[in-house]
Amino acid sequence: MARSRQLLGSFTIKGPDGVIRPGDSVLLKAPDSSKPPYVARVEEIEAAGPRGTNVKFRVRWYYRPEESIGGRRAFHGSKELFLSDHYDTQSPDTIEGKCYVHTFEEYTELRSVNAEDYFSRFEYKSATGTFTPDHIAVFCKCEMPYNPDDLMIQCEGCSDW
Repeated sequence: MARSRQLLGSFTIKGPDGVIRPGDSVLLKAPDSSKPPYVARVEEIEAAGPRGTNVKFRVRWYYRPEESIGGRRAFHGSKELFLSDHYDTQSPDTIEGKCYVHTFEEYTELRSVNAEDYFSRFEYKSATGTFTPDHIAVFCKCEMPYNPDDLMIQCEGCSDW
């Protein structure tokens, strides 16, 4: 007998976040409650089984800098994530709620950063530990990429940041 499988355009979760759609970013429960929740982007929502009662989310994981080869560096912001090439399937029960993963440019223009706001400026290949892009603009005498957690001021002499 063929297994019935249906892709859903949305799924309603409990709580104030309501509807989750493909393309949304979500917080997922970490097995250790002392750790921060995991972050993933929903790629597909699938319903299977009798009357579509078995719902699964196909997600693409975001990694935190400390979870990557090379670890956290001085220029990584506290809310920085890397979109990885790591996919997985998760139950709706693991979803804590929605979050928002902005581009770096969008993030630096936010008037206020809320608990559910993150940013991503790199894609990360988990098997090789490589990043795309493999380099970004550097600033200042320290020649480090911009960390949005640190205040930068413009030099009046050379107009560099």
